[in-house]
Amino acid sequence: LVLTNSHVVGGSKTIRLRDVEGVVTDAQVLGVDPDTDLALLRANHARDLRYAALGNSKSLRRGQLVVAIGNPLGFESTVTAGVVSALGRSIRSVSGRMIEDVIQTDAALNPGNSGGALVSSAAEVIGINTAIIQGAQGICFAVASNTAQFVLSEIIRHGYVRRAYVGVSGQTAPVPRRHAVLAGVENKMGALLMQIEPDGPAARAGLLPGDVVIRLDGVDINGVDDLIRVLDRDRIGRNVAMDVLRLGRLRGIDIHPVERKPASRQPAA
Repeated sequence: LVLTNSHVVGGSKTIRLRDVEGVVTDAQVLGVDPDTDLALLRANHARDLRYAALGNSKSLRRGQLVVAIGNPLGFESTVTAGVVSALGRSIRSVSGRMIEDVIQTDAALNPGNSGGALVSSAAEVIGINTAIIQGAQGICFAVASNTAQFVLSEIIRHGYVRRAYVGVSGQTAPVPRRHAVLAGVENKMGALLMQIEPDGPAARAGLLPGDVVIRLDGVDINGVDDLIRVLDRDRIGRNVAMDVLRLGRLRGIDIHPVERKPASRQPAA
Protein backbone atom coordinates (compact mmCIF):
# COMPACT_ATOMS: atom_id res chain seq x y z
CA LEU A 1 0.00 0.00 0.00
CA VAL A 2 1.29 3.43 -0.95
CA LEU A 3 0.13 6.80 0.40
CA THR A 4 0.43 9.92 -1.76
CA ASN A 5 -1.49 13.11 -2.59
CA SER A 6 -4.79 13.00 -4.47
CA HIS A 7 -3.63 15.89 -6.67
CA VAL A 8 -0.68 13.72 -7.74
CA VAL A 9 -3.01 10.89 -8.77
CA GLY A 10 -5.65 13.13 -10.35
CA GLY A 11 -8.37 11.12 -12.08
CA SER A 12 -6.15 8.15 -12.93
CA LYS A 13 -7.18 4.61 -12.06
CA THR A 14 -3.74 3.07 -12.51
CA ILE A 15 -0.34 4.54 -11.70
CA ARG A 16 3.20 3.47 -12.56
CA LEU A 17 5.57 3.42 -9.60
CA ARG A 18 9.36 3.43 -9.70
CA ASP A 19 11.43 2.70 -6.60
CA VAL A 20 14.85 4.06 -5.73
CA GLU A 21 16.52 1.18 -7.60
CA GLY A 22 14.65 2.00 -10.80
CA VAL A 23 12.27 -0.97 -10.73
CA VAL A 24 8.88 -0.03 -12.22
CA THR A 25 5.57 -1.60 -11.23
CA ASP A 26 1.91 -0.83 -11.86
CA ALA A 27 -0.36 0.27 -9.02
CA GLN A 28 -4.11 0.45 -8.66
CA VAL A 29 -5.78 3.48 -7.12
CA LEU A 30 -7.82 2.12 -4.22
CA GLY A 31 -9.34 5.48 -3.33
CA VAL A 32 -8.79 9.21 -3.21
CA ASP A 33 -9.89 11.83 -0.70
CA PRO A 34 -9.58 15.34 -2.19
CA ASP A 35 -10.85 16.78 1.10
CA THR A 36 -7.52 15.85 2.72
CA ASP A 37 -5.48 15.67 -0.52
CA LEU A 38 -4.63 12.02 0.10
CA ALA A 39 -4.76 8.92 -2.10
CA LEU A 40 -4.13 5.25 -1.42
CA LEU A 41 -2.57 2.92 -4.02
CA ARG A 42 -1.94 -0.81 -4.12
CA ALA A 43 1.25 -1.87 -5.90
CA ASN A 44 0.41 -5.00 -7.88
CA HIS A 45 3.83 -6.64 -8.16
CA ALA A 46 6.01 -4.73 -5.72
CA ARG A 47 8.99 -6.47 -4.23
CA ASP A 48 9.36 -6.89 -0.49
CA LEU A 49 10.50 -3.31 0.11
CA ARG A 50 11.44 -1.84 3.45
CA TYR A 51 9.08 0.79 4.77
CA ALA A 52 8.80 3.34 7.55
CA ALA A 53 5.95 3.13 10.05
CA LEU A 54 3.32 5.84 10.44
CA GLY A 55 4.07 7.69 13.67
CA ASN A 56 1.78 9.55 16.05
CA SER A 57 1.64 13.15 14.85
CA LYS A 58 0.02 14.20 18.14
CA SER A 59 3.35 13.62 19.84
CA LEU A 60 5.13 16.25 17.71
CA ARG A 61 6.46 19.45 19.25
CA ARG A 62 7.53 22.75 17.73
CA GLY A 63 11.23 22.79 16.99
CA GLN A 64 11.45 19.03 16.48
CA LEU A 65 13.76 17.99 13.66
CA VAL A 66 12.13 16.51 10.54
CA VAL A 67 13.28 15.26 7.15
CA ALA A 68 11.35 15.62 3.89
CA ILE A 69 11.87 13.06 1.12
CA GLY A 70 10.80 13.46 -2.50
CA ASN A 71 11.72 14.27 -6.08
CA PRO A 72 11.73 18.10 -6.14
CA LEU A 73 11.98 19.54 -9.65
CA GLY A 74 12.77 16.06 -10.94
CA PHE A 75 15.82 15.45 -8.72
CA GLU A 76 15.14 11.92 -7.50
CA SER A 77 15.38 10.84 -3.86
CA THR A 78 16.20 14.28 -2.52
CA VAL A 79 16.31 14.66 1.26
CA THR A 80 15.93 18.02 3.00
CA ALA A 81 15.93 18.77 6.72
CA GLY A 82 14.15 21.33 8.87
CA VAL A 83 12.10 21.77 11.99
CA VAL A 84 8.43 21.64 12.86
CA SER A 85 7.49 25.32 12.66
CA ALA A 86 3.87 25.03 13.80
CA LEU A 87 1.19 22.45 14.54
CA GLY A 88 -2.58 22.43 14.07
CA ARG A 89 -2.62 24.64 10.98
CA SER A 90 -5.57 24.59 8.56
CA ILE A 91 -5.23 24.87 4.80
CA ARG A 92 -7.85 24.65 2.08
CA SER A 93 -7.83 21.54 -0.08
CA VAL A 94 -8.49 21.39 -3.80
CA SER A 95 -12.12 20.46 -3.03
CA GLY A 96 -12.58 23.65 -1.00
CA ARG A 97 -12.81 21.87 2.33
CA MET A 98 -10.40 22.79 5.13
CA ILE A 99 -7.69 20.24 5.97
CA GLU A 100 -7.31 20.35 9.73
CA ASP A 101 -4.33 19.57 11.96
CA VAL A 102 -1.73 20.32 9.26
CA ILE A 103 1.99 20.38 10.11
CA GLN A 104 4.00 23.44 9.08
CA THR A 105 7.72 22.91 8.49
CA ASP A 106 10.65 24.86 7.08
CA ALA A 107 12.17 21.81 5.37
CA ALA A 108 12.77 22.85 1.76
CA LEU A 109 9.90 21.64 -0.44
CA ASN A 110 9.44 22.24 -4.15
CA PRO A 111 7.14 20.94 -6.90
CA GLY A 112 7.82 17.21 -6.95
CA ASN A 113 7.86 16.85 -3.18
CA SER A 114 4.09 16.32 -3.16
CA GLY A 115 3.12 12.95 -1.73
CA GLY A 116 6.55 12.42 -0.19
CA ALA A 117 7.16 11.52 3.42
CA LEU A 118 7.87 13.92 6.25
CA VAL A 119 9.92 11.83 8.65
CA SER A 120 10.81 12.39 12.30
CA SER A 121 14.23 11.81 13.85
CA ALA A 122 12.85 8.47 15.08
CA ALA A 123 12.47 7.36 11.43
CA GLU A 124 8.66 7.48 11.61
CA VAL A 125 6.49 9.06 8.92
CA ILE A 126 4.66 11.85 10.73
CA GLY A 127 3.28 13.66 7.67
CA ILE A 128 2.60 13.52 3.91
CA ASN A 129 4.02 16.59 2.13
CA THR A 130 1.20 18.37 0.38
CA ALA A 131 1.67 22.10 -0.24
CA ILE A 132 4.06 25.01 -0.51
CA ILE A 133 3.32 28.72 -0.43
CA GLN A 134 4.46 30.25 -3.70
CA GLY A 135 6.68 33.29 -3.18
CA ALA A 136 7.40 32.40 0.45
CA GLN A 137 10.49 30.75 1.86
CA GLY A 138 10.38 28.06 4.51
CA ILE A 139 6.58 27.80 4.72
CA CYS A 140 5.56 24.27 3.75
CA PHE A 141 2.77 21.99 4.86
CA ALA A 142 2.21 18.28 5.41
CA VAL A 143 -0.96 16.34 6.20
CA ALA A 144 -0.50 14.84 9.67
CA SER A 145 0.10 11.09 9.90
CA ASN A 146 -2.90 10.63 12.20
CA THR A 147 -5.13 12.11 9.49
CA ALA A 148 -3.45 9.86 6.92
CA GLN A 149 -4.05 6.82 9.14
CA PHE A 150 -7.75 7.68 9.39
CA VAL A 151 -8.09 8.19 5.63
CA LEU A 152 -6.16 4.97 4.92
CA SER A 153 -8.44 2.91 7.19
CA GLU A 154 -11.60 4.44 5.68
CA ILE A 155 -10.47 3.75 2.11
CA ILE A 156 -9.52 0.17 2.94
CA ARG A 157 -12.85 -0.41 4.65
CA HIS A 158 -15.24 1.52 2.38
CA GLY A 159 -13.27 2.64 -0.69
CA TYR A 160 -13.76 6.28 0.31
CA VAL A 161 -13.94 8.46 3.42
CA ARG A 162 -17.40 8.52 4.97
CA ARG A 163 -18.74 11.95 5.95
CA ALA A 164 -22.15 13.27 6.92
CA TYR A 165 -24.32 15.39 4.62
CA VAL A 166 -27.37 17.57 5.29
CA GLY A 167 -27.95 19.16 1.86
CA VAL A 168 -27.17 22.84 2.26
CA SER A 169 -24.82 25.41 0.78
CA GLY A 170 -23.85 28.50 2.69
CA GLN A 171 -21.25 31.03 3.62
CA THR A 172 -19.65 32.45 6.72
CA ALA A 173 -21.53 35.55 7.88
CA PRO A 174 -21.51 37.83 10.93
CA VAL A 175 -24.20 37.46 13.56
CA PRO A 176 -25.72 40.89 14.28
CA ARG A 177 -24.99 41.89 17.84
CA ARG A 178 -28.64 42.61 18.63
CA HIS A 179 -29.64 39.15 17.40
CA ALA A 180 -26.97 37.50 19.54
CA VAL A 181 -28.07 39.43 22.64
CA LEU A 182 -31.74 38.66 21.99
CA ALA A 183 -30.98 34.95 21.52
CA GLY A 184 -28.54 34.79 24.43
CA VAL A 185 -25.64 33.47 22.36
CA GLU A 186 -22.04 34.64 22.09
CA ASN A 187 -21.37 33.79 18.43
CA LYS A 188 -19.97 36.66 16.41
CA MET A 189 -20.03 34.59 13.22
CA GLY A 190 -22.17 31.75 11.94
CA ALA A 191 -22.96 29.66 8.85
CA LEU A 192 -25.56 31.50 6.74
CA LEU A 193 -27.59 29.02 4.68
CA MET A 194 -28.00 30.15 1.08
CA GLN A 195 -29.60 27.12 -0.59
CA ILE A 196 -31.45 24.08 0.69
CA GLU A 197 -31.46 20.88 -1.35
CA PRO A 198 -35.04 19.77 -2.06
CA ASP A 199 -36.02 16.68 -0.07
CA GLY A 200 -32.62 16.62 1.67
CA PRO A 201 -32.13 16.23 5.41
CA ALA A 202 -32.11 20.02 5.91
CA ALA A 203 -35.33 20.51 3.95
CA ARG A 204 -37.05 17.69 5.85
CA ALA A 205 -35.94 19.26 9.13
CA GLY A 206 -37.53 22.59 8.18
CA LEU A 207 -34.39 24.68 7.57
CA LEU A 208 -34.83 27.71 5.33
CA PRO A 209 -32.52 29.93 3.29
CA GLY A 210 -31.42 32.80 5.51
CA ASP A 211 -31.13 30.67 8.65
CA VAL A 212 -27.81 31.11 10.45
CA VAL A 213 -26.44 27.93 12.05
CA ILE A 214 -24.65 28.72 15.32
CA ARG A 215 -24.46 25.28 16.98
CA LEU A 216 -24.60 21.66 15.85
CA ASP A 217 -24.66 18.70 18.21
CA GLY A 218 -23.35 20.89 21.03
CA VAL A 219 -20.44 22.30 18.98
CA ASP A 220 -20.28 26.05 18.30
CA ILE A 221 -20.45 26.89 14.59
CA ASN A 222 -18.58 30.08 13.71
CA GLY A 223 -18.65 29.67 9.95
CA VAL A 224 -19.28 27.26 7.11
CA ASP A 225 -15.91 25.55 7.64
CA ASP A 226 -16.95 24.66 11.19
CA LEU A 227 -20.22 23.22 9.87
CA ILE A 228 -18.41 21.06 7.31
CA ARG A 229 -15.86 19.86 9.87
CA VAL A 230 -18.49 18.83 12.43
CA LEU A 231 -20.38 16.80 9.84
CA ASP A 232 -18.13 13.77 10.19
CA ARG A 233 -18.85 10.04 10.03
CA ASP A 234 -19.91 9.92 13.71
CA ARG A 235 -23.02 11.94 12.88
CA ILE A 236 -24.24 9.80 10.00
CA GLY A 237 -27.65 8.28 10.51
CA ARG A 238 -28.53 9.76 13.89
CA ASN A 239 -30.59 12.72 15.01
CA VAL A 240 -28.52 15.71 16.09
CA ALA A 241 -29.59 19.04 17.56
CA MET A 242 -29.00 22.19 15.54
CA ASP A 243 -29.44 25.75 16.82
CA VAL A 244 -30.18 28.40 14.21
CA LEU A 245 -31.03 32.07 14.21
CA ARG A 246 -34.11 32.82 12.11
CA LEU A 247 -35.10 36.46 11.83
CA GLY A 248 -33.10 37.13 14.98
CA ARG A 249 -34.76 34.46 17.07
CA LEU A 250 -33.14 31.26 18.30
CA ARG A 251 -34.69 28.03 17.10
CA GLY A 252 -33.81 24.44 17.96
CA ILE A 253 -34.08 21.93 15.12
CA ASP A 254 -33.52 18.18 15.04
CA ILE A 255 -31.78 17.06 11.87
CA HIS A 256 -30.85 13.60 10.58
CA PRO A 257 -27.61 13.73 8.53
CA VAL A 258 -27.10 11.06 5.90
CA GLU A 259 -23.92 9.70 4.34
CA ARG A 260 -22.44 11.95 1.69
CA LYS A 261 -22.16 10.37 -1.74
CA PRO A 262 -18.53 9.43 -2.43
CA ALA A 263 -18.67 10.91 -5.92
CA SER A 264 -19.32 14.37 -4.50
CA ARG A 265 -16.18 16.49 -4.51
CA GLN A 266 -17.86 19.79 -3.78
CA PRO A 267 -17.30 21.58 -0.46
CA ALA A 268 -20.97 21.32 0.38
CA ALA A 269 -22.31 20.46 3.81
